[in-house]
Amino acid sequence: MATVDATRDDALGADDVMELQHRLRRGKVSARELRAAAQERLAAVNDALNAVVRPLDLPAATSGPFAGIPSALKDNEDLAGYPTLHGSWAVADAPARSTSPWVGQFLSLGFEPIAKTTLPEFGLTASTESSRFGATRNPWDTSRSVGGSSGGSAALVAAGVVPIAHANDGGGSIRIPAAACGLVGLKPSRGRLVDVPELDRLPVNLVTQGVVTRTVRDTAYYFAEAERLHPAPDLPPIGMVVRPETRRLRIGLFTDTVEGMPVDPRVREAVRATGRVLQGLGHEVEEIGLPLDGAFGRDFLRYWALISFLLQRAGGRVLGTGFDASRTEALTQELSRMAQQQALRIPGSVRRLVRASRAPEAAYGMPAEGSSDPRGGYDALLSPVLATPAPPIGELGPEVPAREHIVRLLRFASFTAWQNVTGAPAVSLPLGRTPEGLPIGVQVAAPRGEERRLLSLAYELEAAMPWPRTPGAATAI
Repeated sequence: MATVDATRDDALGADDVMELQHRLRRGKVSARELRAAAQERLAAVNDALNAVVRPLDLPAATSGPFAGIPSALKDNEDLAGYPTLHGSWAVADAPARSTSPWVGQFLSLGFEPIAKTTLPEFGLTASTESSRFGATRNPWDTSRSVGGSSGGSAALVAAGVVPIAHANDGGGSIRIPAAACGLVGLKPSRGRLVDVPELDRLPVNLVTQGVVTRTVRDTAYYFAEAERLHPAPDLPPIGMVVRPETRRLRIGLFTDTVEGMPVDPRVREAVRATGRVLQGLGHEVEEIGLPLDGAFGRDFLRYWALISFLLQRAGGRVLGTGFDASRTEALTQELSRMAQQQALRIPGSVRRLVRASRAPEAAYGMPAEGSSDPRGGYDALLSPVLATPAPPIGELGPEVPAREHIVRLLRFASFTAWQNVTGAPAVSLPLGRTPEGLPIGVQVAAPRGEERRLLSLAYELEAAMPWPRTPGAATAI
């Protein structure tokens, strides 16, 4: 099992963002030294990882809470002067004329991106493999996938090239690579951060922006500072979460997936072990059945197919005049055909998803009006992120026949899409590990607006079930 770890005795060391900021403020290291170290690490390991679409050469940040911290941008957000290729041959290699609102916010926080990172075509599958850029490899085992779609960013953070990187999530694309690569990946509530205005024209806006990190405090720090720039008036504030809260929670635990698809026993045990730890910490944990509508899986697949159809038919309006639908991959084309074949069923699926998006608390078992249950609903839900650890490269690659690809995708990644529909937050934490050392992510979810609750639980679990930050750290244990 070949691992890749860029960590060395240089300006970055093994530090997370918070420690690097502390050293910067004390003058123990300079922003220039941090950037140079990250670039040297990238040059040393990217041939093994294949995580980068192109390096970036941007002016040094002069202000912002994260000034001097090297990072990376996923290549599905525009940065003026650089192409945005979305992992696809169908998109023209032409520089973006402007910077997207989210990237503008990211840069204004002071981050210094050194690269744009890989994703599967349009982020439509859960492994970062594309015909245009090839397969991105997992630092914990280079024969394995990094997950997707924010796989390039996850690979760089997991390998220690940068301490934090951009990710976004339309069906699990922050949490899935975080789980595959042993990282913290929080998908925030819909509306929490600046996003793409065009997405609000869809019946259900699935996509939220975020980051992947190696520590809970880095994720907490990022969201606290991003919230200062872009407060969400319709959501409870997160603030700076620095420790667990004292309140004990009622947590529902489940390990079954939609349509009764198989779940690896190692994954089930990782979730149950986490539940036992939470019980030991004083929380009430109860194993429950799948808290989702039985039609959800099929409804979401039809909506995913509808998005692919819209990309095929109207991609030029969103992705530039050079867009060529004939050059999309087989999966994109098959999903588009599926939308046409399922056209009569799609309106019903969309109506059900819209209803779910307007009732994000339903999955938490909130008691019906007039109920005599004194316990109320669940404060959080505990589940797998993925049905298996990271699969081998090629299992979800572009060469797989499209219909088989869809079946494999549903078997692998059916735990994450619910929060994209409801707009509720969920976090992947690397709380499990296979005997060979592959990370297993455990998901904790909460009702919309309750990121603070999730970060509090994450701090508790990080202290009770510490994880190695990089593959080299795991080897040293």
